[in-house]
Amino acid sequence: MKILIADDEALARERIVELLRDIPDCTLTGQAVNGRDAVEQAIALQADVVIMDIAMPVMDGLEAARHLQEVANPPCIIFCTAFDEHALAAFDAAAIDYLVKPVRKERLQQAIDRARAQRAGLASTTMKMAPLKRRTHLSASLRGSLRLIAIEDIYYLQADEKYVAVHHARGEDLIEESLKSLEQEFADVFLRIHRNCLVSRNEFLELRRDNDGGVLAILRHGKQALEVSRRCVPGLREQLKHL
Repeated sequence: MKILIADDEALARERIVELLRDIPDCTLTGQAVNGRDAVEQAIALQADVVIMDIAMPVMDGLEAARHLQEVANPPCIIFCTAFDEHALAAFDAAAIDYLVKPVRKERLQQAIDRARAQRAGLASTTMKMAPLKRRTHLSASLRGSLRLIAIEDIYYLQADEKYVAVHHARGEDLIEESLKSLEQEFADVFLRIHRNCLVSRNEFLELRRDNDGGVLAILRHGKQALEVSRRCVPGLREQLKHL
């Protein structure tokens, strides 16, 4: 079993490393210091199990687990935290087990055994990924892996048939989510300018009339102006007054 430990506290990681030495057939494959790091390492190292704290910087453990459920063969998640009030959310995030610090060897062994049984197909977790708090990142499939895109790096989102094109600081990626659901989740981040486009509030420079009387949105980082539908113009002008 390839194990990845994710915790922003070095002492907590060392404690789990020490306990794993006495559990057979476990190989420590890596250590992560935040949720985003955990997602990227778990995919790159093909970890079987991620033992993960919940309260971490950059991305918390619950969101990290949510992103990991998107990969083809997701690792088993064992949450390990000092706060037991996260238990319900942890199992909504499809965790195989939930440990409260300080972790005892017997409980860690039990959790590893459950993960091993699931990986062998002898047990399964039926929990679905429940809606959690608003995400800090979107995840795009990329040649069998995931690319994490920070919400703050996104310029605009544009529907493209069954996909949504995410235009961001590092380029462009496609995700399989609806524009409507993204608008609902990030209502305070993006403004709708067209039935097929949401733009980050921070990206607007101005609204400009074109030669045909239409309205265009001029963005800080956009390579080209974006069309604003007539239906969206009044509400958009009102929203921009308060930015």
